[in-house]
Amino acid sequence: MYRYTLPDIAALKERKDYEGLTRALRNRDINVQWRAAQALGEIGEESVAYLIRDLENTRSKEARLGIIEALGMIRDQRAVPSLVAQLGDRSNEIRWEASLALGEIGDSSAIPALRNALEDEDKYVRYGAALSLQKLSWVPESEYEKALLMVGLQEWDRIQGKESGVVDALAKALRDNDRNIRLMAVRTMGVLKKKEAISALYHTIGDQDEEVRWESVQAASACGLPMRYLPRALMRRPRSRKNPRIAGFLNFMVPGMGYFYLGLWWGILIFQLDIYATLFIYTTTGQFTSVEILFPLYILLGIHAWYLAKKMPDL
Repeated sequence: MYRYTLPDIAALKERKDYEGLTRALRNRDINVQWRAAQALGEIGEESVAYLIRDLENTRSKEARLGIIEALGMIRDQRAVPSLVAQLGDRSNEIRWEASLALGEIGDSSAIPALRNALEDEDKYVRYGAALSLQKLSWVPESEYEKALLMVGLQEWDRIQGKESGVVDALAKALRDNDRNIRLMAVRTMGVLKKKEAISALYHTIGDQDEEVRWESVQAASACGLPMRYLPRALMRRPRSRKNPRIAGFLNFMVPGMGYFYLGLWWGILIFQLDIYATLFIYTTTGQFTSVEILFPLYILLGIHAWYLAKKMPDL
C-alpha cells in the first residue's frame, strides 16, 4: 500500500536545498508549509535571491504565499521591490501577505505603495497595509489619509475631521464586499453629519443588504437629505421579493415547490403528500388519474402561492 512521505524539512534546511524547501511550500500538509517557510527564513540572506526569483516565476498561490512569508521573516530590503509588485496581484491573499511582509522588513521605501494599498477594495489588504504603515511610523499628511488609516484599522470611532476628505475615505469603504464594513462606514457618516456624505449615502440606500439600506436612510437624513428624496433612492435597490407568477406556476405544476421557492420549508411536505396521493390512487385504480381528481386542488395551491408572494415585503 502506497504511503505518502512527508519531506524532511530539517534535512532540506541542513543542506540548504532551496528548491526542495520551496517545493514544500506547496505541500498539502499545512504544517509542512509553515515549517518550510520558517526554515527558509532561518537560512536567512543566502536564500533571498532564490526566493525573489521563484516568487516572480511561480504561478502557485500557496508557494507564493509561503515565499512572501519567508521573505518577511528574513527582512532583507532586497525583497521590497518584488513584494511591492505583489500588491497589484489579483489575489487578495497575496496582496494581504505582501503588505504584512513589507511591514516586517521595515524599509520606508515601501510607504508609498502601502499608502496606496489603504485604498484597496479588500478589508484584509487595507488592514495589513495600515498595520505596516504604523510599524513604519508613517504620519498621514491630510485628514483624508488619516481617515483612510482609521478605516483600514476599522477604528471607526476615531474617524473625525472637518475636511471633505474624511467622507471620501469613508465612501471608499462602501465598495467593500463585506456588508459589516459598509454598515460601519454608513453609521460613521451618520455620526459625522456632513452634507458631503449625502451623495454616497443616496447611493447606498439602494444597497443589496437590507440593514445597510435602512442605516443609510437614517444617516442620509442626519446629514441633511430631505426625506422626500429617499423613496426615489430606494427604488434602485435589488428586488428581494420572489416572483408571484413563478411561485404560482411551480405550485400548480409541482405542488409544494411554489411554497419551497418562497422559503417556506413545509412546501416539501406538501410535495411528498402529493406523491403519496398519486401513488395511492394508482394502486387503487390502476391508472394515473390523479390529475383529473386533484386538478382543482392544484389550481387552488397555485393561486395560494401567488397570493403569498404578492403579500411578501419588497424592502
